[in-house]
Amino acid sequence: MRAVFGLVLVVGMALAGAAVYMIQGYIAQTEALLQRERDFNAAAGKLVEVYVFNRQMAYGDPLTPEDVQLIYWPEQALPEAIFRDPAELFPENAPGPRYVMRATEAFEPVLASRVTAPGELAGLTAKLQPGMRAFQIRVGVASGVAGFVQPDSFIDIYWTGGISGVNGNVTRLIESSMQIIAVDNTFSGGELATGTNARTVTVAATPEQVARLAQAQATGQLSMSLVGDGTETVTERIEIDTDTMLGIVREEAVVEAAPEVEKVCTITARKGSEIVETVIPCKD
Repeated sequence: MRAVFGLVLVVGMALAGAAVYMIQGYIAQTEALLQRERDFNAAAGKLVEVYVFNRQMAYGDPLTPEDVQLIYWPEQALPEAIFRDPAELFPENAPGPRYVMRATEAFEPVLASRVTAPGELAGLTAKLQPGMRAFQIRVGVASGVAGFVQPDSFIDIYWTGGISGVNGNVTRLIESSMQIIAVDNTFSGGELATGTNARTVTVAATPEQVARLAQAQATGQLSMSLVGDGTETVTERIEIDTDTMLGIVREEAVVEAAPEVEKVCTITARKGSEIVETVIPCKD
């Protein structure tokens, strides 16, 4: 009987030791997971609720509370002008709804640049920053970008024409990284069919740029090239004429100086009916 009791005691102690070992392993694993979560939260920072679109929306769609939802976003990585307050996104006594200014995807953050002010239609003026003007440029197949431009693309504009005193035409970069805000009558890239040959593009420009573009369009031919990033502004002067393009170096004509004519001084006197001319020394 004592042997049985001893055996049971040994087995019980073995099971207790195994249970303690398993519990210690579980606690260590749980602590590791908690520490990993703490490290992740410390790296992500504080999370705050922001509004995102909950579905795809097209240009000109009215924005309603059913089109957005709140999700958590790292506070340290909040985009500028993002909406967090429902009273700011959907203010009371607003003159009308907000409208989507460009095609959006689901779960894209709702930014002030993506929607109009309450009651403001999604027209061309809504895409202009303060102090900017909309200027329309005629384009065609020869312009270089007619089949590739989209609203919100950026272009460089070149002028080609004749300049007094220069042999042949000259091509000069007159504007760099100008934003296209409309193609023909389309304000959103999602509404423009791929491969469509545009007839006009509308750019956002300052009054001085508008005057320069109007003069350039009236006196020569405009060509455009697409720019990948609107921050890539060219500041140096870029100008190419026919000789530079072909690598022609023209020699300047040497103008020979005219031979110096010796100065001769004379004095005229009348003798009777005869006039006599006498050479005399010249006075400096």
